[in-house]
Amino acid sequence: MARPAVCARAWACVLLLAWVPAAWPKTLPQRQTLAPMLEQVLPAVVNIVTRTRVRVQAHPLLDDPFFRRFFDLPEPERESLSVGSGVIVDAKHGYIVTNHHVIDNADVITVTLRDQRRIQAKVVGTDPEADVAVLQIKAKDLKAIPLGDSDTLRVGDFVVAIGSPFGLGQTVTYGIVSALGRSGLGIEGYENFIQTDASINPGNSGGPLLTTDGMLVGINAAIVGPSGGNIGIGFAIPSNMVKAIMEQLIRHGEVRRGQLGVLIQDLTPELARAFGLKGTEGAVIARVLPGSAAEKAGIQQGDVVVEANGHPIRSGADLRNAIGLVRAGEPIRLEIVRDGRRKTIQARVGDPNRAKAAGEQLSPKLAGALLGPIPARHPLHGRVEGVAILEVKRGSPAWQAGLRAGDVIVSANRRPVARVSDLRKALHNTDTTSLLLHVLRGQEAFYVVIE
Repeated sequence: MARPAVCARAWACVLLLAWVPAAWPKTLPQRQTLAPMLEQVLPAVVNIVTRTRVRVQAHPLLDDPFFRRFFDLPEPERESLSVGSGVIVDAKHGYIVTNHHVIDNADVITVTLRDQRRIQAKVVGTDPEADVAVLQIKAKDLKAIPLGDSDTLRVGDFVVAIGSPFGLGQTVTYGIVSALGRSGLGIEGYENFIQTDASINPGNSGGPLLTTDGMLVGINAAIVGPSGGNIGIGFAIPSNMVKAIMEQLIRHGEVRRGQLGVLIQDLTPELARAFGLKGTEGAVIARVLPGSAAEKAGIQQGDVVVEANGHPIRSGADLRNAIGLVRAGEPIRLEIVRDGRRKTIQARVGDPNRAKAAGEQLSPKLAGALLGPIPARHPLHGRVEGVAILEVKRGSPAWQAGLRAGDVIVSANRRPVARVSDLRKALHNTDTTSLLLHVLRGQEAFYVVIE
């Protein structure tokens, strides 16, 4: 009866030997990690701290300049601190790219490098419309992150976000590209965001969005969340947009955007069928303003723009962004579809600054106001035709008449106005001494009579 037991033990030994590998590998496979890439790029990511003096609301008596002068009282102020991030893109010249909102209105900007050096930075230029700013520091042994081509990104690509969330210092998060070309969010005037689920929190603004091989493809700009925290929806400005803006800021200190002089809309499936087009990618020219750069170039109402300077146009936002990256006076090449045929049109964008005018140049009743085209950040931009009130001096005739910055004048003395020149004609070609303005403000519309 011992024989079956011996056989059982023998079979157990055979099974055990069969399970044990013949030989362990001499070297284990190298673990997958981002550490080598991060060691190269982290020295180029900086922490930005801004100090801003904010006037404190005081008792009305203390606001009286005579009272303050008599008692020699200092201005009631407090210091406000703000924290953000930035990325060195040019080590030789010390250029740093960040968000405009990170350094907006700052009195002192301090940059902290990874080696804990603290250096005061100067502002080279800012672009509030796209939320991009360029700073410069003077320091040795700087490292920069190379700019990548954001147009090569695909949904699903892995990306890395770096910044200083909640002032914690350099923090790295990892995720994927969730979507491309996000626009219409109302966050910036020009929107073409990369959406990612890599954790982006307050303090990450201005930090880099990188590919896994360390190329800069975006600047972290905004998040969407119920309480300002991360819920996996973050947005970054594409590096190609940042590069175009950065070059203008470094060269000119500002971005002077051109104006084509058209109203545009998306190409819907219904419009595509009406125009006899197969696809729905493109921007429809809804109207061409008289005397504009578009009219001079031969662009017509009903044209469908499908390409600008070699880049495909998928929506009206794409065309707005493409025009917004062209400096005033420079050419832009448009591919359009007209009557089912493709055509190339070369246009030279106009200078919108020439379309601005001080209110007193138009009428003494508008003194103190600066008027011009509706800005890209304005919620009515591209939706209505009119003249925007860009600035109003407090206490001026325009202010006393009830006009405020952001108002849009759509008619004057019952004549529609689309440009400052239209407003000038409407004011001068009238027999009445009073001025009747139809004004849009937010969701409201009302008339203003100025005697």
